[in-house]
Amino acid sequence: MKCCSSPASSPFSVGATIAADLVPANRRASAIALMFMGLTVAIVTGVPLGTVIGQTFGWRATFWAVAGLGAIALTAIAALLPSTLSKAAPASILDQVRVLGSGRLLLVFGMTALGYGGTFVTFTFLAPMLEEVTGFAASSVSLVLVLYGLAIAAGNIVGGRIADRNPVKALTILFAAQAAVLALFTLTSVSAIPALITLAALGFLSFANVPGLQLYVVQLAKQHRPGAVDVASALNIAAFNLGIAAGAWIGGLVVASPLGLQATPWVGAILVAGALVLTLISSMLDRRPEPVAQTA
Repeated sequence: MKCCSSPASSPFSVGATIAADLVPANRRASAIALMFMGLTVAIVTGVPLGTVIGQTFGWRATFWAVAGLGAIALTAIAALLPSTLSKAAPASILDQVRVLGSGRLLLVFGMTALGYGGTFVTFTFLAPMLEEVTGFAASSVSLVLVLYGLAIAAGNIVGGRIADRNPVKALTILFAAQAAVLALFTLTSVSAIPALITLAALGFLSFANVPGLQLYVVQLAKQHRPGAVDVASALNIAAFNLGIAAGAWIGGLVVASPLGLQATPWVGAILVAGALVLTLISSMLDRRPEPVAQTA
């Protein structure tokens, strides 16, 4: 059972830019965090709720419930979303391609993939690790994952608030803390109470960087590729998913190697440290004279 996921598709990239436009500049990361908070809560509550509905009323009822919730969401969007939102002109094919030619944006995509993927080196194999290394009974693992999910929800909100003023500074702190906690989990994973404390901290940090990353890529896109802000936001969502896939693959290699399950946290810490290095480089570039925005 997974208690969390990535911001997985283009609606979230568009939603992030809309959320940022709905609030003052100093609240944009918090608005993005609140949007992704909905995703986290939906996953944490939706999986068990869908299971109960399916078991009680049959599997078709689960799909009817999802359709009903979708209709409610559509109605709420139509009724509550302001019609006065600024609408950028559709990005041309050239603008979309040029997003991948921006070194500044590619740097943030790398931060996203490494920072988010590092956690998934461990998270992909967290259940067997809790059973085989920490010694939890299989029946207790789901409860531990719920704790992890609650920590994610809290981290998402707090991460948005600390990223409001200076997202790159917040990301520097969060990535450093995330790498340290992952490395620490290598040591604490052998004992139940220390492992739980470390996992709560890891859950808090693993999603706390999402609002800052999404806000930062939108800010840089407005500077360097103003004709394709939504495209840059969508590609950052793709970078989250790339990080998950790469992290899971690397984790599988580690587990299959002589290093074993207990090595996955420190290997993940190395990936997150890579994200920290890229963040520091991007921060240095931010302090250079701003280049002229390319609109053609």
